[in-house]
Amino acid sequence: MSDAPTKNRPNTAALKVIGTRPVRPDGVDKVTGRAAYGADFRAPGMLTGRVKRSPHAHARIVSIDTRKARALAGVKAIVTAADFPDLASEEYEAGESASNLRDLAMNVMARDKVLYQGHPVAAVAAVSPSIAEAAVALIEVTYETLPHVIDVEAAMAPDAPLLHAHLFTEGVSPRPASPSNIAKRHLFVRGDVDAALAAAEVVIDRRYTTQAVHQGYIEPHACVAEMAADGQCQVWSSSQGQFMVRTYCAKVLGIEISDIRVTPAEIGGGFGGKTTVYLEPLALALSRQSGAPVKMVMTREEVFTATGPTSGSVMHVRLGATREGRITAADVELKFQAGAFPGSPAGAASMTAIACYDVADFRVVGWDVVTNSPKVAAYRAPGAPIAAFAVESAIEELAQTLGLDPIAIRRLNGVRDGMKAAYGPTFENIGFMETLDAIESHPHYSAPLGPNQGRGVAVGFWFNVGGESSAAVHLSEDGGAVVATGSPDIGGSRASMAMMAAEVLGLPVERVRPIVADTASIGFTGLTGGSRTTFATGMAVVQAAEKVIEELKRRAALIWDVPVETVAWEAGAAIGPLDPKGGARRLDLDTLAAQSGRTGGPISAEVSLNAQGAGPGFGAHICDVEVDPETGQVTVLRYTAAQDVGRAIHPAYVEGQVQGGVAQGVGWALNEEYVFDADGGMENAGFLDYRVPVASDLPMIDAVLVEVPNPRHPFGAKGVGEVPIVPPLAAVANAVRAATGVRLDDLPLSPPKIRAALQKG
Repeated sequence: MSDAPTKNRPNTAALKVIGTRPVRPDGVDKVTGRAAYGADFRAPGMLTGRVKRSPHAHARIVSIDTRKARALAGVKAIVTAADFPDLASEEYEAGESASNLRDLAMNVMARDKVLYQGHPVAAVAAVSPSIAEAAVALIEVTYETLPHVIDVEAAMAPDAPLLHAHLFTEGVSPRPASPSNIAKRHLFVRGDVDAALAAAEVVIDRRYTTQAVHQGYIEPHACVAEMAADGQCQVWSSSQGQFMVRTYCAKVLGIEISDIRVTPAEIGGGFGGKTTVYLEPLALALSRQSGAPVKMVMTREEVFTATGPTSGSVMHVRLGATREGRITAADVELKFQAGAFPGSPAGAASMTAIACYDVADFRVVGWDVVTNSPKVAAYRAPGAPIAAFAVESAIEELAQTLGLDPIAIRRLNGVRDGMKAAYGPTFENIGFMETLDAIESHPHYSAPLGPNQGRGVAVGFWFNVGGESSAAVHLSEDGGAVVATGSPDIGGSRASMAMMAAEVLGLPVERVRPIVADTASIGFTGLTGGSRTTFATGMAVVQAAEKVIEELKRRAALIWDVPVETVAWEAGAAIGPLDPKGGARRLDLDTLAAQSGRTGGPISAEVSLNAQGAGPGFGAHICDVEVDPETGQVTVLRYTAAQDVGRAIHPAYVEGQVQGGVAQGVGWALNEEYVFDADGGMENAGFLDYRVPVASDLPMIDAVLVEVPNPRHPFGAKGVGEVPIVPPLAAVANAVRAATGVRLDDLPLSPPKIRAALQKG
């Protein structure tokens, strides 16, 4: 379908629904506890599934003995690697990155080796949770332990323990003669970087490190799966894409995609972490063997030890500049943990690292490195916050060295319309300068600071994406509408879909009911991720609503017996030419819907498209902190985030997205990290020890919405969910530097690190 404007599109200067703040359509069910999440589904005769996981970070599986477990009364099924087909290497595009289906299958169930503590080696289904847990304990696995490696630079060393004998580094020439843990090199280069650095009047040369962090979603992974006797499969699960679940289950189990129906549950947080599968193929395999539906729910410890965090990293940044502050060269090296299988966000990090800046000569290199830790998953703007921490910290140091205002140096070097992005395309309709203007003019920026307090500034970027989406609009007999899409509602998309349809149709938004349909009830739709849903699925909704209007106009023309081209649609009604007596012709939507049975039948439309032209997003943040010099404790006093959002469809949801991203970024900066023991086991696999921010840790976050509309979207929308997590890591670090006079280059900035740095002076 075309994404060009049509004659039925309302004038954006006279919008009635877009930009308002209606009550969320799913709100009542959620606040009353009636919303059904993955763990809430039940089926007659349902069994409980549990997973046997590796206690070792790296070991060869010598044998698995399931005889005692199978003999336990109440055990109905046990699966191991022998119950899954061996897959060839195949890249599959899903959301923000590609997945290798062979690696995906080996992550769901270990084959010859376990590659991290928590790697599944078997799964059982039994008539009760206690019996399932007892059966797991009775499975005897013999291991040959192997040396492990978790640190990314140690994993890159020539003598590092090798995870995969078939892994040869991609992106280098000539092809390496020996396998290694370096899966891929990403390279973006322009000009002669070495010469530009040599000629620079000022050079900043710094090394930065971060640790793996988890998305921290409240709802654990959960599903119910059933394979019927005729091979038809049903899956109910919480995920960021029911079509993704369908495809991955089919591939991992060797089942036809058309034989699987996936119904999306409500989702209690994902942030990128639910863009893959862990339990669903296991539950289906157990159901296939037992003949009964199987329910599986992860514990919190399993979520931390066996699902994907984002990467830990080591980064090296060199910036060259003139004494006036013009950046002439950038040399950035990013080394990212991928976990047990290739696929870290090193590529996206390389593309976004200097995307906010116009630099003539640059080289950005990203390394994707496998380690004996859980396979990483997407986390809100994957890779970008990590790279921004390094680059924005170096930019701040450059500003301090030259005595420049932190906003001024970013304005001097920032990208504008017509400039070529470091990763390739030419920027158009971007609002980066407007976000800088917004924070500079904000009262926060000039507010006084007290003792031990500091202010930090940082900026951030995310591409935003479009992609494949489907939507349907159905009119009911009373003139209301149902909007069905294939996009799980992560951050308020049901409301935005209803609002866009209401705006086009001319209905009050309360008369539009949005639903998220299962894979058998709507056309293929990509993941909810990459800040694509309001843009791409919203475009499908708008076009479906416009097709409904065309049909309504045709029905009105039929009733009036006039040419359809003489009928217009205004404010929820068909307007026809004057009748022979000079009277106005008008039929509202309710009347046309009520007469649909006599004018041709039900009125509905469905649109499937591959949306192009997503507008990139930029944000600029200010953070004030106070540092206790005795304990090293950091308190965030004030936070302001300005972001180019295109046009805010539902401003309250947009503000919530910005505030949520900031909260997660602050936690990443100050507290959160995976801590591993000497054996490669995670020591803090629970919210008691893995410290995420709570309400009392944060001030009210001021979200400033800058609207530079995207002309490729019917209402000017740009994605908003990724950008707000990009600047906070650097903004907090820059504020701590301003408060203490000490630059810390390793996240998180925990009290012991700050106290030690202060003691060293």
